[in-house]
Amino acid sequence: MDGVSREIRLVARPRGFPDEDLFEVAEAPIPDPAEGQVLIRNAYFSVDPYMRPRMNDVRSYVAPFTLGEAMTGGAVGRVAASRSSRYAEGDWVLHQLGWREWALSDGAALRRLDPDAAPVSTSLGVLGMPGFTAWYGIFALGRPQEGETVLVSGAAGAVGSAAGQMAALAGCRVIGSAGSEEKLAWLRELGFDGVFNYREQKAREALAELAPDGIDIYFDNVGGDHLEAAIGSLRTHGRVVACGSISRYNDAEPAAGPRNMFMVVTKRIRIEGFIITDHYERFGEFAGEAAGWVRDGRLRYRETIVDGIENAPKAFLGLLRGENIGKMLVQVGPDE
Repeated sequence: MDGVSREIRLVARPRGFPDEDLFEVAEAPIPDPAEGQVLIRNAYFSVDPYMRPRMNDVRSYVAPFTLGEAMTGGAVGRVAASRSSRYAEGDWVLHQLGWREWALSDGAALRRLDPDAAPVSTSLGVLGMPGFTAWYGIFALGRPQEGETVLVSGAAGAVGSAAGQMAALAGCRVIGSAGSEEKLAWLRELGFDGVFNYREQKAREALAELAPDGIDIYFDNVGGDHLEAAIGSLRTHGRVVACGSISRYNDAEPAAGPRNMFMVVTKRIRIEGFIITDHYERFGEFAGEAAGWVRDGRLRYRETIVDGIENAPKAFLGLLRGENIGKMLVQVGPDE
């Protein structure tokens, strides 16, 4: 196919908070699909917190990004040309080929989407990996009981906002932390019972005020002082769902851990971390429940959309600074 596709490549490793100089916008010819392949015109791709550790030259649960190659991750687009019997031109698909305008796939890791059931962008957010992460963390690991109190940090992000609403669906009282008054207003709109701005009030002080009798579950997206405060507030047999530690991803040196870990023993606290890709056998169960909740308005979502592939690094760094409300997406093509 004639034309040029732009993509974002990582060209250097960060130390501390990354900057836009670590990325480059590169051009490549739009490829023609070979037998069994499909060519996809992307509409959106996702920027996610887990991508920050992958920028380092250290393997965690997945391999680091390769310098000089396009950043990979969730993306949604429409099949523009197909030489595969499984996908037709015009099909909407989800893939993991990431930060590029056009993607060439052998079809092995594609998931077909129904644009009439929900906006295609939701497959990267509330009905995709972030929503599934919230669902699995709350229900499989948190195991909420009606009347319990749940704290969610990073509560205005894609995962946190879904996790808080799901805890409320289970009959829990929900407290959320976020970093701006606009975010707190949205959490109140979603039905959170208590909220606090962690930039203005320490988590320990907020919990003493909002949950004087303690909490039962902590859904942790940020780590750091939130985790220490939550351990201090958790009741006996409390649970910590360890989803992420975004407050530590840009540390140049290891930070001290919570100073009250002895309470894990005295309170018999269970702390369990998880990687959602280990649990995709349950994605169908999640998708069926979450789609119904979205349709009837019990699970609401917001998207922060940045236009243009050249602005993808700025969107990613904005995510790390907490500038998004809900899911952060980059739009690189038409969505209809």
